[in-house]
Parts: sequence; structure tokens; C-alpha cells
Amino acid sequence: MNNTPKKEMAVAALRNGIVIDHIPAESLFKVVNLLGIEGMPNSVTIGYNLDSKRMGRKGIIKIADVSFPQETLNRIAVIAPNAVINVIKDYDVVEKKHVVLPEDLIDIVRCNNPKCITNNEPMRTHFHVVDAEAGVLRCHYCERPVSGKDVVLK
Repeated sequence: MNNTPKKEMAVAALRNGIVIDHIPAESLFKVVNLLGIEGMPNSVTIGYNLDSKRMGRKGIIKIADVSFPQETLNRIAVIAPNAVINVIKDYDVVEKKHVVLPEDLIDIVRCNNPKCITNNEPMRTHFHVVDAEAGVLRCHYCERPVSGKDVVLK
């Protein structure tokens, strides 16, 4: 019998695709929704409440045989500003990208002002990033600020 301690992988290795790592556990399913993963035919692995030295608990999403444009991945920064995108080819990480909050968010976030025109007319929402580090957004139409847990995705 071998007494060498074994390390186990929490999720299976991915041959080709992307891994979205360092997602706050409480934001994991918002990221799934934001990317429309539930409607994909691809193999998807979702890890929830995994141990993380840096975050305590985290989420991870592995999607086989897919790529997203960087603009799409940057939308994740609204709810997971420290997420890292790993591009996998033949089981190797060939590229690591950090998400970047875009300057403008169109039709991603819902305005929390009930009197805002976007909540009363059929139109797309539009937010400007006021403070990327703190995650503060401002509605283009009514100028109401929104941040943190008050951010509601469309």
C-alpha cells in the first residue's frame, strides 16, 4: 500500500475550451445566466463552493469546445471582477485573461429606479462605469448609481 498523500481534482480535466475561474461563489449562477450556458449543447462542468486559498470559497465553470469574444467575457466583470479566463487546448492552458469591466454596459444591468424610462418603455438599458474597482455604475438615462449587491442583471 502506498502511503503517499494523493491530491484529487475537484473537476475533470478539459481537453479544449475555456475555464472561468475565481468567480465568487455567490455570483456563480449569475455568470451562468449571463453567458447563457444553460442553453448550450456543449459539455459544461460547474464547481460551486470550492476551496480557494485566495477567496475562501469560489466557483468555476468549464465549457468544452467553445470560445467567447473578449467583450462577452468582460461582461462577467460586472459580477465577478477578479475572474480569470483560461483558454485550454489539448489539456494545456494556452492563454490566461483577466476580465475587464467595459466603460459602458448595454442591456446587461437593470436600473433599480422604478421611474427610469428603461423600466417603463421597451428600450435597452445603458450604464456607464463610474468606478471599475468598486463596481459603481451609473444609469445613462436617470443617472442613478448602482453598485455591489444592488446590481441586477437583465
